[in-house]
Amino acid sequence: MAKCKTALEHLNSGREPHIVLMIPPGAPGYREANGGAMVVSSPAEVNAIVRTLKPGEVIALDGLRAAIARRHEVAVACPVSTAIFLNMCARAAEEQRTLGVPEADLTPWWRVLRNGGFLNPKYPGGVAVQQALLEAEGVRVSPLRGQPAVFDFAERAPADLLARHG
Repeated sequence: MAKCKTALEHLNSGREPHIVLMIPPGAPGYREANGGAMVVSSPAEVNAIVRTLKPGEVIALDGLRAAIARRHEVAVACPVSTAIFLNMCARAAEEQRTLGVPEADLTPWWRVLRNGGFLNPKYPGGVAVQQALLEAEGVRVSPLRGQPAVFDFAERAPADLLARHG
């Protein structure tokens, strides 16, 4: 039986981002500039962008996807693969934590929120761990419609995320 890959092995798989045409050229709705294309990012690219988030900054998943799409000059970044790769980043960081890597050197996955500012129950440790890590950085988490959320997430999002990663 084959050995399962660790999150760190998935993160460092060597997979590269690639562009997928969603609307073929000439079809209704196709825009010459970038409207017919979507980028499928990579675990390493998502990890590198998340690593640029500073303490106290947060971003919603759609903001992360928008930065990835702008980086590749396409209309959108794949929502499914971006979420999967983000989860890989979180699990890899937690693997590193168990290996004794200092927190300052971990990918700050807890700074990426679900859309609407909600915490993500699918992250390692669920919302309780994400909330504790955010509050340690001075980010206030409160319930919204019965779910933990960061109300001021839009104001905490870095305006220069794309410039930081290039």
